[in-house]
Amino acid sequence: MIGAGGGGGVGLIDAIVLGIVEGLTEFLPVSSTGHLIIAQRLLGLQEGQDSNVFAIGIQMGAITAILVLYWQRLVEALGTVMQPRRAQPNLLWQIVLAAFPAALLGLLADDWIDAHLFSTGVVASTMVVGGVLLLWLERWQRGSRSAPVELSGMSYRTAVLVGLFQCLALIPGTSRSAATIGGALLLGLSRTAAAEFSFLVGLPILYGASLYKLAKHREALAGDALLPFLVGTVVAFLSALVVVRPFVAFLRRSTFAPFAWYRIVGGALLATAIAAGLLS
Repeated sequence: MIGAGGGGGVGLIDAIVLGIVEGLTEFLPVSSTGHLIIAQRLLGLQEGQDSNVFAIGIQMGAITAILVLYWQRLVEALGTVMQPRRAQPNLLWQIVLAAFPAALLGLLADDWIDAHLFSTGVVASTMVVGGVLLLWLERWQRGSRSAPVELSGMSYRTAVLVGLFQCLALIPGTSRSAATIGGALLLGLSRTAAAEFSFLVGLPILYGASLYKLAKHREALAGDALLPFLVGTVVAFLSALVVVRPFVAFLRRSTFAPFAWYRIVGGALLATAIAAGLLS
C-alpha cells in the first residue's frame, strides 16, 4: 500500500507522517505517543493492536538519534562502568537505575495500558495536566535558592528518583520527556541536565519497549506492513536528529513555558474536538 491508510493498514505516506511526528515530539515535553494517537486518528487508521505496535516500534528510530549524538559520552562512561566506587557516579549505571522502575511497571501493565489508556480522551486530559504542572515547576524553580545540579554531579539516588517519575509516562499523553524532566527539575537538576538525562535514560526504555512489543506482536509487521514500518523508523531517526541539539540550545537561554502552554492549548482543543464529535 503506497497511499494513506484510509481505515486500513499503515501505508508509506502514513508511515512518513507518523515518522515525522515521532521524531519531532519524542524528546520534547509534549508527548510523542499522544501526538501519534491523534495523527493516526486524523489519518483514518484503524484503532487496535497493530497501530499501537507501529507507534511504539518506530520509537527505535528516534532513540537511535541519541546514540549518534551522545556516543562519545556513553563510550567514556563505558570505560569506567566497572569502577562503581569511583568519586563521580557512572552515567551508564545512572541510566540503568533510572530505567528499571518504568521497565518493570511497563512489563506488568502493558496489556492493561493498551486496552484502557490508548485513547484521545486520555491524551487530552494528560496534555492539559502536564502543561499546568510544567508551568508550576518553572515558577517553583525560579523561587529556589539552591544552585542547579549539572549531569556530572547527579547522584545515584537522584537517578532512581527520576526513574520513578518516569513511570508516569506510561499514561499516554503524559510524555516520557516531560515526566523525567519535571522530576529532575524537582530534584534540583538544571534544565539542560534534566533534558539530556531524559534523552539518555530513554535508550533502554525505548529500545526495550519497542523490541518487546515487536517480539510480542511480530505478526503486526508481517508482509506488506514491514516496509512502512522501516520507512517510519528511518524518518523518525532523521527527524529526531534535527530536533535534539536545537532543543538543548533553546533550554540554555529559555524555559519550558512555551511547551507548557502548547500542551494546555493543544489539550483543550483536542477535548473540544472530541466533545464536538470531530475526533473519536
